[in-house]
Amino acid sequence: MPEREPDPGFHVRDRRGRAEEPVSSPGPTAAKASPASEAERNLVGLFMMLASAAAAALEGMPDPGTGQPTRDLRQAAELVDVLVLLREKTEGRRTPEESKVLDEVIYGLQLRYVEATRRPG
Repeated sequence: MPEREPDPGFHVRDRRGRAEEPVSSPGPTAAKASPASEAERNLVGLFMMLASAAAAALEGMPDPGTGQPTRDLRQAAELVDVLVLLREKTEGRRTPEESKVLDEVIYGLQLRYVEATRRPG
């Protein structure tokens, strides 16, 4: 019995007639252009973004039509709930700084929410 040649597998041949574009590897300048290094990445930015949105909803944003500020207490409460959820889900995985900021932000927003529900408007 003659030996069979191994199956060559699947081959793809580009017949479009275009010249191949050279692929260059990123140089040392590409590493400097990264948005943030590992040491700079943390959750504080996310916490502050959510807290800012909640504070804006508590204080009231100007209505585009009337120009009058309107508060959105429901949105503020939902954003505080998101921060509380993040605190629960990231327990044990935050840095001490992240934990401190998160606790202070939640506490401050909860106080402001209670104050906002007590005043008219």
